[in-house]
Amino acid sequence: MRLPSSSPVRIAAGALVLAALAVTLWRGVTDPRNALAFGIFIAVGELARWGAGPREREPAPLGAAGALAYALLGESAGRDTGHGVLQTVAVTFAAALAGGAPHGPSLDHLARRVLTVAFAAACFQPWHAVGGSYYVALLLLLLVLTALCDAVLCAVLRRARTADPFGPLLREELRALPGIGSAVCATGVVIALGVAVAGLWALPVFCVPLLLTQLSFRRYAAVRTTYRQTIASLARATEIAGYTRHGHARRVAELSRAVGRDLGLSGRELTVLEYAALMHDIGQLSLVDPVPEGSTAALPEAQQRRIALLGGAVVRQTGVPSAVAVVVERQADPYRDQPLPARIVRAVNAYDDLAGDSGCAGGPLGALERLRLGTARDYHPDVVESLARVLARGGLTPAPAG
Repeated sequence: MRLPSSSPVRIAAGALVLAALAVTLWRGVTDPRNALAFGIFIAVGELARWGAGPREREPAPLGAAGALAYALLGESAGRDTGHGVLQTVAVTFAAALAGGAPHGPSLDHLARRVLTVAFAAACFQPWHAVGGSYYVALLLLLLVLTALCDAVLCAVLRRARTADPFGPLLREELRALPGIGSAVCATGVVIALGVAVAGLWALPVFCVPLLLTQLSFRRYAAVRTTYRQTIASLARATEIAGYTRHGHARRVAELSRAVGRDLGLSGRELTVLEYAALMHDIGQLSLVDPVPEGSTAALPEAQQRRIALLGGAVVRQTGVPSAVAVVVERQADPYRDQPLPARIVRAVNAYDDLAGDSGCAGGPLGALERLRLGTARDYHPDVVESLARVLARGGLTPAPAG
């Protein structure tokens, strides 16, 4: 299945950059001292970005704050700057390109940065002369609108990469705004106001809080990555011992996360869902004889419940949140009694078991049909239909047997 293309966003950003560079070169740089200072600031922020994965919303918060501050800069040390929207775009693009070069080109990141900054500058420049209490209200309104614009762009670009539905992606982006997004917006405004009063000396002073925040987020991201790798390694114990098929836990985790996003789960709920999906079969280690191909979907209900309860007991000893253990323990309950993450893991686990079973007629389509037949008691209809939508977007591909 062909994924939606992000080319319209890239084309719009590219056309804007070309126009900005052409006009800036033709007219010359207005207030080159400010342009150079903010350009260096943005480039350093991009250079200091962390090695973000696809789930990290803002890999270069310092660069984003610098670009936003330049877009909202109406005065410098009490005098008008007058650099305009197109020069803002040109400086931001050149600085982001230079600072991001060591990390490799990222067209989506550049397009998002350029369009967000252009939106903020276009909204701010005609109104920056407004004074008094209206100026504060204007900045607050601009921050809200810019944050929404950035969230929409990020969701559009993520949809192009993953083919996930736009609605859940946008909700996830909006939920992430109070985190690093609020720190970026606040720092950008404070820098712009500081430079307006004190001049360029405000740049290094007001960037310190965000720099410390970035370091804290980097440490947190490193700990979270190590934590997830530890859980994934523990989940592979059933594969190494021969209780489950190779890659089963990883497939169930990835597919469960996609279904959870389709059903509108938040970022924290998706993390719990992913951890539970990785560890859902850990209770099989208590079995004397492995289940054929690790398929628990065909086991008697009493044995399924025993495996689930033993798995939950093991999970509680690992130090993961108790919500993960609850999802693992509730795998064998009727779906009406299960929390939504447990319903998702149960349905996805059964699909992977059935689709990888050489004895299942019809392969993946046959497995999905058997799940639909089990919606009277075993699998929630909404979860099964969400799974069908996710599989349709990615293509129905069978899990490897054996």
